[in-house]
Amino acid sequence: MAGERRLEGTPPTEANSALGIAFPLGQLRQLVAAMRPRQWAKNLLLYLAFFFTLGQHTSDGFVNELSLFGEATLGFLLFCLLSGATYIVNDVLDLEADRLHPTKQHRPLAAGRLSPTFALIGAAIMASVAVAFAFVLDAGFGVASVGYLAVILAYNLGLKNMVILDVMAVASGFVLRAAAGALVIGVPISPWLYVMTSLGALLISLGKRRHELATLGATGSSHRRVLEDYSTAFLDQLVAIVAPATLVAYTLYTFTAENLPADNTMMLTIPFVLYGIFRYLFLIHRRNLGGSPEEIFLTDRPMLINILLWLATASGILLYAR
Repeated sequence: MAGERRLEGTPPTEANSALGIAFPLGQLRQLVAAMRPRQWAKNLLLYLAFFFTLGQHTSDGFVNELSLFGEATLGFLLFCLLSGATYIVNDVLDLEADRLHPTKQHRPLAAGRLSPTFALIGAAIMASVAVAFAFVLDAGFGVASVGYLAVILAYNLGLKNMVILDVMAVASGFVLRAAAGALVIGVPISPWLYVMTSLGALLISLGKRRHELATLGATGSSHRRVLEDYSTAFLDQLVAIVAPATLVAYTLYTFTAENLPADNTMMLTIPFVLYGIFRYLFLIHRRNLGGSPEEIFLTDRPMLINILLWLATASGILLYAR
């Protein structure tokens, strides 16, 4: 009873730390939740390089394609550990602000269900293991993993409070994912693909900032300091620049990339990319979405159908038009 009384009078995070000693499985479940598994969909970018090399290894048969897919999958899993670790660090640093946020207050750390100390130890272990195995897979992939970790940590420690640099840092994280996916399977990728990835990620990041500004209003800066330097009109101008640039980059990629069919049949996928951009703009402007981009791509039915049609068309071209 005395132990129970001490826990009742203990702050939530300290109480959970004590409970975590007695019930480590409960803390582990909260640790996994703090890693934001739903956002691991962003790491699917590591398959991008593998996807665009489909059909290039026909002389080696299906076995080689399967081997490359296995390497890409290992890279994906390691980046899930890396990104999960960075999410935990971000939540620890933003603990007080998240407790005031209408949705972030329900995260394990902000809600007091997970001990910050336990979380940071877990994050350090995950990041160390991921980086070590990354170098075992490939030295270049290991360097890309360290680069990703450095960029995201720099974002968490300061870049997120610097206007424009905040969204550029987030976008660079996506580019590093795409680059890591190419390095882990040992294939070169067209520079235009990196440009397209960077611009697409920048568009998504700007949409997220716009959603935060529209949702939080005058109190936005108390949740994210950089929001006081943005305005909806300014973000709309940036989106108006980045959206067409993304389409142009993808179009040039379909016509110029050496790893694509020489007959330029990949241009048939341009309408799907155009619709995807238009649909995303519609959702952030008319439906006030964009706060959770992964939710849009996984739950918005027209967007999901469009992605599946793009995958089917691009796969057919890459496999049969080379």
